[in-house]
This record gives sequence, structure tokens and C-alpha cells, in this order.
Amino acid sequence: MDTEDSIVEEENEREQEVEVEEEEGEGEGEEEGEEEEDEGEYTFRFEEGINPLDFVEDNAASGIQPYEQFERLEYEALAEKKRKLLADFQRERPAKKARQEDIAGASFDEIMEAMNIGGRRKSRKLKKRGRRKGSKNKVSPEIEQMVGDANLHYAQGCYDKVIPLLHEVIRLAPNLPEPYHVLGLAHDALGDYKKALNFYMFAARLKPKDPTLWKTVLTWSIEHRNNGQTNYCLSKAIAAEPTNITLRFYHASFHEHLGDYQKAAESYEQIYRLIPENIEAITKSAKLYQECGQLEHSIHLLEDYVKTHPSEADLSVIDLLAAIFMKSNAHDKALQLIEHANLAYCSGKELPLNLTIKEGICHAQLKNMEKAEIRFSVLQPEGIAYHADLITEAADSLMNLEHYRSALKYYLMLEGGAKVDHGFLYLKIAQCYSFLKERVQAILFLYKALQMLEDNVDARLTLAFLLLEEAKEDEAISLLTPPKDLDSIDRLLPEKSKPWWLNEKVKLKLALIYRAKGMLQDFVDAIFPLVRESLYVETLHPKVKVKKRLSRRVLFERVKVLEDHGTENLFSRFRPVAPSSDLSKAARAKRLLQKKETLREKKKAEALASGADWQSDYSDDEQPQEVLREPPLPNLLKDEEHHSLIIDLCKSLASLRRYWEALEIINLTLRLAHNMLSAEKKEELRSLGAQIAYNTTDPKHGFDCVKYIVQQHSYSLSAWNCYYKVVSRLENRDSRHCKFLRAMLGKLLDCVPPIIIYGHQFTMASNHQHAASKYLEAYKLLPENPLINLCVGKTLYFSLLLVEQLYIYFFLISK
Repeated sequence: MDTEDSIVEEENEREQEVEVEEEEGEGEGEEEGEEEEDEGEYTFRFEEGINPLDFVEDNAASGIQPYEQFERLEYEALAEKKRKLLADFQRERPAKKARQEDIAGASFDEIMEAMNIGGRRKSRKLKKRGRRKGSKNKVSPEIEQMVGDANLHYAQGCYDKVIPLLHEVIRLAPNLPEPYHVLGLAHDALGDYKKALNFYMFAARLKPKDPTLWKTVLTWSIEHRNNGQTNYCLSKAIAAEPTNITLRFYHASFHEHLGDYQKAAESYEQIYRLIPENIEAITKSAKLYQECGQLEHSIHLLEDYVKTHPSEADLSVIDLLAAIFMKSNAHDKALQLIEHANLAYCSGKELPLNLTIKEGICHAQLKNMEKAEIRFSVLQPEGIAYHADLITEAADSLMNLEHYRSALKYYLMLEGGAKVDHGFLYLKIAQCYSFLKERVQAILFLYKALQMLEDNVDARLTLAFLLLEEAKEDEAISLLTPPKDLDSIDRLLPEKSKPWWLNEKVKLKLALIYRAKGMLQDFVDAIFPLVRESLYVETLHPKVKVKKRLSRRVLFERVKVLEDHGTENLFSRFRPVAPSSDLSKAARAKRLLQKKETLREKKKAEALASGADWQSDYSDDEQPQEVLREPPLPNLLKDEEHHSLIIDLCKSLASLRRYWEALEIINLTLRLAHNMLSAEKKEELRSLGAQIAYNTTDPKHGFDCVKYIVQQHSYSLSAWNCYYKVVSRLENRDSRHCKFLRAMLGKLLDCVPPIIIYGHQFTMASNHQHAASKYLEAYKLLPENPLINLCVGKTLYFSLLLVEQLYIYFFLISK
């Protein structure tokens, strides 16, 4: 209330000051010959020697654009006002300093006398500065006669006589607003919108307190969708006529339409401060402050209304404030508010139904179920056509509080309503039945829901879960299996719509059902593409996400917010109207475009300096950027349940003899999830990989698995047998094998299997002497082993045979 009174008082004082100044100007001004200027803002005037018509004509004499000349003129007027204020301040300063020096040399009595203690204080209100209204505003009789003739010609439709006559008037009296107004009317009648708008703007600038002129320009700005000029004219029209609530409402709705909710909320709040009984203004303001995230300000605004209306108030404001309290989980405050409204505003009357339901919801949230049921008892089936939203609100609150039986009663009440979305209603009913362990009823209503919401994946999965609990696996499979006539269905689907059978959750659920039933082939067909694509997407994703680079097209779209759509007019370059977030994005985009253009010019200069050909090319900026794909199973490597799914998939692939695919999944999983898999899962995967590698013809992809098995079980003969069988089938000697074997020999000096394998390598290379040395080394560790004895003997035999062959060869050469 204080804010409202202050606004009204300020406006009344301003109007009274204007009236007093006009009266003084008529009396004193005529004698003094002075002219009044507003203290708060500078007064625009054309200087002597300047012809305003030069700004309006298309072919301006100077090279500068007309609107740039006019802006420079306005800037000079504002600078002149500041210079006058600075000169006045400097003139007053020495006088104050002199008074201080006089006081410093005076006695105490003189100082007290000078201060005039107990007397009337001097008013601290600043005196009006500047010239008063006087003879300078009055025009000569000749000019008045010319203006009258022009008005007469305009009334007769003789526009060819009006325009030159008023041009002459403007040349003689450039600061008179009426000729510009009439010229605007004349050019408007001739269909020249550009000149008419410019003349109207001159008239409005020279007569800023005339709301009619600003409203005319405002109407044209709205018709031509010039948002910046519309906002400017709205502000000027409101300043000229502060009590015009229609203008203020349009100003608020204008910003709301453009998405600038902060300014719209502030504008609606100003209307409320001026007219506290305007309910639309306060409710709009509170809702828009909520949109801006200023919940406390919204609550404070509505609470202020309640405090200033102790005996009578609009209950829609109470309803809105209670809804905000409930949304912020302040149900105790909402309940106190509704009870206060019942006592203060509804004494002897029934509380409106919407507030009664909100009161019941608050009681339910505060665990007063008996009182809540009493409030909800006013909801009857015969009122469905009028109060379906209130019944839904009550039922939803009860279901959220896990009072499923009570919620079900109100949901079933809505089943016969005509204005109810039955699809989602059946889902809520099925959910209540499901929580109440009444699965048969839940299944029935879920089938009803899917008839209306066929693509609702959550409803389909819930129904499949309930069917599995009822041991109806075949029915669940049929529910999740894609329809047979897919070609005809795909043609009927809208573009870019994803049917339910392609949803990853549906495929995963179907795969789990197949796994539970032991249907390996179907299980693999359902889950293998999802797992494989998820692993490949994880391998392609960079470790550090690169910041997305915006193309030139996107940058130009953002900069459009800053564009002035009225640059062809004299008055342009208005402040762009948009939310602050959009303005900041546009400013950044503009800087980025300027930076790119500077770089481009630099490259062009370098190319021309070096004598190379230069061609403007923006292809680098316009190339489509690769969009990072999301994996079908986002938590595949993080969820332990999915880890078991991967192992089951690999086992199923091995059972179906799809070894390559199984090894591919094993290797990718071990590489990507080495920090997420448990030790048991890693061991199981590597053992499975070793078994698969043992059975394949080309086991190079399983080498890492068998190597790990040998490392974990270094003295296990079966592990080394598996390793050697895998290695022996490699077509070319793998460098990884030789490197690993040498490392194991250096590490395990008393382990026989790697020594024998090393000897076998030399034997296969016909290097029997080195092979014999390795076999003899193994013989020292296990002299009773028949295999080692056989290898030693065989190698020595071949070595002696080789020596004999060499002896014969050298003998023949010597002959």
C-alpha cells in the first residue's frame, strides 16, 4: 500500500508542477521572455541554420546517413545540457567555500545566529532551473496564418499545396510540432509511409507529452512488426499518459509475447501498484515471476494483496497463492491461508469447491486423513462434467501419498466422464490395482490403456511384467513382439516417429524373457545388436567432450535478434526487445562472426601478398558436424545386472558356434569396463574367451584371454596346454607370443612348460642344437618325465645326424 501511495503521489505532484509551471510561464515568462525546460531530461531543439527537412529527404547532402545525423544532433543536445549543469555546479562551489571560511573565523554566538537555531528551516527542495515558458514559444502571426492555411488545404484534400507551405513553415520555425504532425497526415494520405512516420516521430519528439502522437506512431509500429520501435513508442506513450492502463497492459503483454517474462512481470506489477483491485494484473505478475524462478517474489506479491484486503478479497488470488504454497511443499501455510479465507471472506457462505479440495489435499499431506476425506466428500459423480480436474487433483494427491484404495475410488468416478483423457486414466487405475496386488484388474485396465496409447512403452512394459508374474510368458512375448505386417504399418507412421517395437527397453525386456525360457537363438537375436552397438559407441566417444562449434548459419540466426528492422526510417537503432539470455547469445554470436570475418580478411591479405589465388570459402564452417550417438543401453558397462547379461550373451554365442562375435564382445567389454567389472566377472569372461579360442581355427582374438589364464595359473599344466594349442594354430608367428614367452622364462625359472614350448619352437625352426639345450634344461628339473626324455633323444639324434651330414659334405668338398 505504501508503494501504491508513493506512485500516485509522485504522479500527482508531477502533474501539479506542470500546471504551476504553465501558469507561471503565461505570467512571468511573457515579461522575461524566457523559455521553460524540463529539469529531468534534455529538451530536443533544432539549432539555428539547420533544416529538419534534410533529415527526411532520401538524398541527404552529406555522406553520413540521415539517422546518423539526427542521432548526432540528439547527442549534442544532451551534451549541452550536461555542460550547463556542470557550469552551475562550479558557480555554486566558491560561494559555499566562502561561507565555510566565514564560519571558521566567527565566534560561537555569531555561528548560532547564522544557523538561526529554532527558526524556520530553509527548504531543501531544489529550485527549477532553466528558462521559463515565454515569448520564445509563441510564433509570429504570419507563421500562424501559414499553418492555418495548410490545415485548410489539408481539410480540402489539396496535399500538393499543404506540403510546400509547411516546408516553408518548418524552415522559419523548425521547433514547432504542429507542421510535422500535419505533414505526417498529408504523407499518410498520399501513401508514403516512410515520410509520414518520420514526420510523426519529429512531432512526437518535439511534443513528448502528447500521448496522441505516440499512440499513432505506436499503431504503425505494431502494423509493421517493428518490435524495437514498438517498445520505444510504448514507453514514451506511457510516460506521456501514466494513467492509461490499456497502454500498460499492452506493454506487459507485448513483453510476455516476446518471451521476456521478467519485464512482463514487472509491468503487470506496476499496474497492480497503480490499481490494487486489478486481479488480472496481480495474477499475471505472480505467474510470470514463477516462470522466471522468482518464487519468493511471487509469494510476497500475493501475500501483500491478502494483507491489504482484510475483509474482502478475490478468491482467485487466494487459490493461486495456495497452489504456489502447495507446489513448494508448504502445505501448512496453504492450509492456514485457506482457513483464514474461510473465516474472513466466506463467513456464513460455503468455501468455493477448488479451495475445499486444496484444503483436503493439505490435510492429507499433513496426515489428517479423516479431515481430508470430509473435504473430498463434496466430490460426487454427478459433478464430473464440471469438476473433473478437481477430482483428478484429489486422486493424484492420494496416490502420491500411497492411499491407493482412496485414490482408486475417485479415479473410477472419472471413468464415465466425457472430458477425461481415458488412456492415462486407465493407466492410473491399473497402477492403483497393481499396488493393491490385484493383478487381474490391473492387467485388464492396462489392455484398455494400450488400445488408446499404443506407443506408451512404460505401459507395455508394466503389462508384460504383470503377465510374467501371472506365469503368462507366451502372452508377454506376444505383447512385446513386433507386429507381422510391419511394411504397411511403417507407411502409416508419421515421419521421425519411433514405433514402440524399436524401443531399446522393449527389446531388452523381450531378450530377458527369452533367456529365462532358454530360447538361445531368440535371445541372441534380440540383445546382440543392442550390446554390440552400445560397446562400439563407447569406443567412438572421446574421453574429453569437445565443445560444439556453431556454424555460420546458426550464428546469423542468433544475431537476427539485434537487427533493426526499421533502418530505412530516420528513427532507428532502437534497443532490441528480447529476453536477456537471447540478447547475450546474440552478442556472443556477433563477436564470433566479427572474429571469423577478421581472420578471413587476414588470410585473404596473406594469400594476395604471396601471389596465390583467393576464393571465398565458408565450407569449413558449414560442414555438418558429427553428432555423438547415444548408446542404446546407456548403463551397459556400469550396471552389474548388465554385466551378467553380457556373460550370458557370450555363452549363448559360443553355444551357437558364433565364436567371432563372442570374442568381439569379450574383448570390447574387457577393454572398456576393466575398472567397472568385478574380479569374478573378469575371470569368467577371460576363461570363456580362452575356451572359445581353444575351439576356433584362427584364435588370434583369444590370445589375450589364454595369456591371462597362464599368468593367473603359471604352474598349471592344463593352462599351458590350452595356451600352446592356441598358439600352435596361429598361421604366422605372433610377436606377442615370443615376447610373452621370454618374459615368463625370465620370471619362472623352475617352470617346465614354458621351457618345453620354447624348445618346440626351436625344433619347428630346425634349430636342433638350441632345442636340445632347452630340453636338457627341462630334463634337469624333471628327469623322470618321459616326454622330456623323448624330446631330448629326438633332438640329439637329429643333431648327430646333422653333424654326420656336415662331415660327409666337407669330405666331398675336400676331394
